[in-house]
Parts: sequence; C-alpha cells; structure tokens
Amino acid sequence: MAQGPQTKSTEGRSAGEVIALVLSIGWMILVGTFFYFLPPTSTVADRFDSLRFILILIAIFMPVAMIWVATAASQSARIMKEESGRLQAAIDGMRKTYIENRAGPVGGMQPTVEKKLKITSVQATTSDDQPTLALGTSAEDISQPLPNPDLIRALNFPDNEQDTRGFNALRLALKDRNTRQLVQAAQDILTLMSQDGIYMDDLRPDCARAEIWRRFAHGERGRAMASLGGIRDRSSLALTSGRMREDTIYRDAAHHFLRRFDQTLITFEPNATDEEISALSETRTARAFMLLGRVTGAFD
Repeated sequence: MAQGPQTKSTEGRSAGEVIALVLSIGWMILVGTFFYFLPPTSTVADRFDSLRFILILIAIFMPVAMIWVATAASQSARIMKEESGRLQAAIDGMRKTYIENRAGPVGGMQPTVEKKLKITSVQATTSDDQPTLALGTSAEDISQPLPNPDLIRALNFPDNEQDTRGFNALRLALKDRNTRQLVQAAQDILTLMSQDGIYMDDLRPDCARAEIWRRFAHGERGRAMASLGGIRDRSSLALTSGRMREDTIYRDAAHHFLRRFDQTLITFEPNATDEEISALSETRTARAFMLLGRVTGAFD
C-alpha cells in the first residue's frame, strides 16, 4: 500500500522524461536541417562567424533547455500534489482519531468512562429513592454533608475508567441531592460544549486567589471579580458566545448550571480551606463555570 503513490510518481516521471527527450531530439533535428539547407552567407556576414555560431547554439539549445525546465517543473508539481494528498489524508486521520478519542459528555473523556458515568448516574438515581421518615423527612435530608475532598473529586469527574476514587466520589455526590443537581447540570453543559470541540482538559485558565472566590461566594460582583473569568482561549469564548445567542437549549442549560454552581459554592465556602477552594477552582466543572461566567458577564 505504501509503495502505490511512489510507483505512480516514478511512472509519471519516466513518461515526462521520454516526452522531453523526443521533443529535444526533434527540435535539434529540425534546427540542424534548417541550417544545413540554409543558403551560403554573404562575404560581409562571414566576418561575424563567431557571432553567428553563438546564435546558432542559442537557437538550438535554448528551446531544449526550456523543455527540460518545464519537464522538471511538471514533475515537481506532481510530486508536491501527491505529497499534499498524503499529508491531507494523514491530517484527516489524525483529526478523526482525535475526535473519536476525545468526544464525550464530560470534558473530553474516553467512551468507556462515559459509559461508566452513565451507569453510575443511573445506579445512584434508582437506588436513591430514600424512604420517607416521620413528618415527611427523608433520609437524604438528615444525611451527613458530602466531605469536601469527595465533592472536589466528583466535580472534576473521573480521569479514566481505572479512576476508582473518582467513581466512588461521584457515587457519593450523586447520593447528595444538592451536589447531584450540580453534577448532572455540569454533565449536561460539558456534553453540549463537546459538540463544539470545547474540552475542559484543553483549557489553561488563569487561577484566581481563594480570597476572590470567597468574596464572590459572599455576593461581591464587579471589576474585582474579573479574575474569576480566567479562560483566555479565544476560540472557546467565541464558540460559547455564539452558541449562547443562537441555541435556546444551550442557553437554558448554561444558566441552570451557573445557578447550581453558585449555590454549591455558597454552601462550600464557609467550611473550606483556601487549599480546598483552589482545588475546586481547578476542576473541570469550575473551568466550565469560569468560561460560561465570563461569556455571560456573571462576574461583572
């Protein structure tokens, strides 16, 4: 298979050289015949024998040289076209592989991780029909809050199918009503973002200090909060902005996600250390919040 294009190029080169050779020989024969039958020159012209000889050489070999230059240019163009075709095929293959490997609902995770996430979500939802206690109180209402490390790990989603701690944290998060709502909202918006080729793993935001996140959780807005929108990728910002304007479903999912994240941050902040807030800000969910928050002006 790899020798197919090379063989084709070699055959094309040989044909071009044959044609050039035939044209060259034909031209030299034609010119030679012309000068052979040319009438004798006058005595005055004989004084310029050297000049006439140079002109004869030019007349004979200049067209031959042009023929071979054209042949070489044609061969070079053919080779470049073939190389361009192979390069384009390689790029298309790489792009297809990239999309297949990265396409998924949770910030570019592998399909196997996507399947396990769906299974985990279904299991948590179906097994979480908590029994109702006296006075209408459910077991979920009196359960212990989700520990901060598990919440952070769940909001980052599992890295791969072997990430046992990530899936365990996600199961715990899906059993907590408030956290479950945020996780599901995050999964929905990350799925929509992946349709535009936006993956959280590709973003490298400027991280804001924990103090800024605390002030935002306390309700402060304005210029001082601008550092929370640390996503600088112009392509992602432009695609998200356009989708927010044109896609009603996308816009509703984005605003729902922003509200859920904001509510979770308010309850998370009082009992979180600066290190935990910084860790939260580096999760895939927080990156989606930073991107959408900047596009929608949530930090203004």
